[in-house]
Amino acid sequence: MGKPTGFLEFDRNLPHDRQPAERIADWQEFHDHFAEEKLREQGARCMDCGVPFCHTGKLLNGMASGCPINNLIPEWNDLVYRGQWREALLRLQKTNNFPEFTGRVCPAPCEGSCVVGINGPPVTIKNIECEIVDRGFEHGWIVAEPPTTRTGKKVAIVGSGPAGLAAASQLNRAGHSVTVFERADRIGGLLMYGIPNMKLDKKIVERRIKLMADEGVIFKPNTSVGHNFPADKLMSEFDAVVLCGGATKPRDLPVEGRNLQGIHFAMEFLHKNTQSLLDSNLQNGQYISAKDKDVIVIGGGDTGTDCVGTAMRHGCRSLVQFEILPKPPNERAADNPWPQWPKVYRMDYGQEEAAAVFGDDPRRYSLMTKRLVGDDAGRVKELHTVEITWAKDDSGRVVPEEIPGTEKVWKADLVLLALGFLGPEPDGLLAQLDVKLDARGNVAIDDNCQTSVPKVFAAGDMSRGQSLIVWAIADGRKAARCVDLHLMGETLLP
Repeated sequence: MGKPTGFLEFDRNLPHDRQPAERIADWQEFHDHFAEEKLREQGARCMDCGVPFCHTGKLLNGMASGCPINNLIPEWNDLVYRGQWREALLRLQKTNNFPEFTGRVCPAPCEGSCVVGINGPPVTIKNIECEIVDRGFEHGWIVAEPPTTRTGKKVAIVGSGPAGLAAASQLNRAGHSVTVFERADRIGGLLMYGIPNMKLDKKIVERRIKLMADEGVIFKPNTSVGHNFPADKLMSEFDAVVLCGGATKPRDLPVEGRNLQGIHFAMEFLHKNTQSLLDSNLQNGQYISAKDKDVIVIGGGDTGTDCVGTAMRHGCRSLVQFEILPKPPNERAADNPWPQWPKVYRMDYGQEEAAAVFGDDPRRYSLMTKRLVGDDAGRVKELHTVEITWAKDDSGRVVPEEIPGTEKVWKADLVLLALGFLGPEPDGLLAQLDVKLDARGNVAIDDNCQTSVPKVFAAGDMSRGQSLIVWAIADGRKAARCVDLHLMGETLLP
């Protein structure tokens, strides 16, 4: 696909992001766009590889390898190279309901398994995807397409994150009457309140929500099923229910001093910030401010990075980010071969911004938090750590071992816990429905996305556990197909 010799002629190039020192002064997206000529060159780098691993969507060692929604990447790369943008959009829409989301926030496992990437930099798949859909909206090619007929079946979707929206979009296209319930005051779930505005502008999310509403999907914000909307009412009013509430139970830090003031879960910090930003441009003060504070972020994943970027925009006094794992290598390790996702050292946007202000990557590796210490008013003032190494215990498990003499005390006014999630919240809706959970505490489903309760299905992080947005979309699409088959006895949904 693309130009047969393009991967030999053109280097990988991406549009320059706005400079870190400039972009931390606002909450706007920091990515710029490429000229069309440059985009076509990047599309030309997609080689005729024979077996396009980029769209395989497999799990290797627990990580995505290739695109989980099986995007037809070589096809739309070739069309972009040829300047056929509308045709490229049609190919993209065949597999992805929301390329404007994945093109911005997906970590791009497709690029990790790109064949060009075996011996050089991979094709800029994620950037091309985003440019295709943005151009589609800009030129008016993406418009509401409500179904021509309705089946008379009613489906409830609980949760309006990427899995819920994908399921809703597909089921609505099949002609069912779909209602999406969301406990927050705005629709979008993780897309709205779990990802900061500079990474995913909420106007992008709201644009898609409006499009779906124009197609006939009904949205019910401020509705917490299992609390202010009983589960039995849900079961009596709908022909099928899809649970897409996510894995929202955060992993805690069980150490001395955890109950001090000034220690918050990452999602509380991010949610309140975006809500206040949208409500009042942060003028109402209804958020957790990092301004003039010594901030420590515990956790090195995407959520931790988002906490770093948010704290930088508040104007924190200092910032460090702790990671319990060792620093990744600069190149693939021997036990991390292609086409696995490359576990290598990279600077994300938040770390770039902290480095621009404070002079260095804020991350500190192989650190374990021992305790938190507060002042006389009960507010956190310092955090104690010890360096660790990883070794096998008598049973063969790899466990952390403290290194004597490496204890250190860090100043801390604000501590943000970005340690991941343990699964869905078990009380409320799940308890009322009495659905079975698996060994990890997620909603148990069979191969047809069916739970232990008749006509109740589940998708996304609620049944998979904490994962990528692109996996949530894939799960939502699969669940929609299973629901359609359940309701109609047959299905044409992909």
